[in-house]
Amino acid sequence: MTQEPLFIIAPGRSYTSVIGGMIGQHPQVYGLPEVNLSHVDTLGELLGSLSGPLEFLMAGLLRVLAQLHEGNQTEAAALRARQWVVQRSHWTTQQMFAHIQQQVGPRVLVEKSPLNTLKLDHLQRLLRIFPRASFLHLTRHPRTAGKSSLELRKSLRGGRIEGFPNRVREIDPEKSWLRSQTHIMEFSRELALGQYMRIKAEMLLRDPRKYLTQICDWLGLATDPASIEAMLHPETSPFACMGPPSAMFGNDPNFLKNPVLDFDRLAKIAEPALEGEVDWRPGETFSKPVLRLARQFGYG
Repeated sequence: MTQEPLFIIAPGRSYTSVIGGMIGQHPQVYGLPEVNLSHVDTLGELLGSLSGPLEFLMAGLLRVLAQLHEGNQTEAAALRARQWVVQRSHWTTQQMFAHIQQQVGPRVLVEKSPLNTLKLDHLQRLLRIFPRASFLHLTRHPRTAGKSSLELRKSLRGGRIEGFPNRVREIDPEKSWLRSQTHIMEFSRELALGQYMRIKAEMLLRDPRKYLTQICDWLGLATDPASIEAMLHPETSPFACMGPPSAMFGNDPNFLKNPVLDFDRLAKIAEPALEGEVDWRPGETFSKPVLRLARQFGYG
C-alpha cells in the first residue's frame, strides 16, 4: 500500500533543500523539488498565480513532470510538461499529486516548498488532501536564517543568480520567520499523535546519520546502513542540479550549484546567541515573540 507523503515544513532559508534532498534519496522515497501546489485548488489557478516575476516557482513541477513523463529534463521536455499542465488546467491539485504518485509507484513522496508555510490555509489544504501525511518541522536559528535571507536578496539584486527575478521585496526576515513558524505551530495542533516531528536543522546536519536514522524510524522506513548512506548523497537526485532554461530551479540555487555534502563544514554549523543587535535593523534586537518562540525551539 502506498504511504502518504512526508512534507518538510519550515520558513525559507531553513536548509530545506539540502535536508529534503537527503531524505529524498532513501531507496523507499521519491524526493520532489518544490512543486508549490498548496496555495491553490486547481492547476488553472496555479498557472495564474505563478506567472510574471513568480514564473520561476513553476520550475519544480515542470521538472518533475518532464522527468517522470520522458525520463529527462531537457528544454523540450520542460516545454511539453508546461503544455501538459495547461491542457489540464481544470485538474485539482489533489489530482496532480495523485498523478505524480501514480508515476512514482509505492515510494513515499517528500516535498518541501517554503510556500507551504506562507499561510495557515496552505498547510490545511495539504492535510485535507493527505489526512495521514507526515509533517517534519525544521527549525533554524532566526539570526542565521535572517542573514541567509539577506545574502540571497543581495545576490538577486546584483543579478548574480541567472534566471531569478532581480526585483526583491524588502521584507523583514525576522517577521517572515515568525509568520511561518507561527503558522506551523498552530497547524501542528491539528495533527494526530505521531504525525508531526520537529527537529533543529543545525543539529541534524551536524550529525546526519544519527538523526536521519531517527526520522526513518519515525516514518517506518528502512534504517539499514545502505539506506542511510544513500541519504548522504543528495547529489544523486535528478533534481540536484540546475534545470533547463525555462525551468531552471525548483530548489535553493546554492544547493543546485553544489549539492555534494561537505561534512567538515556541516560539523561546524553554529547556533549563535539570540541576544544582541540584528543585521537588518541596526541598533535593534529580536522582538519578544521571536525570542520566546526561538527559545521554545531550543535556541539560546
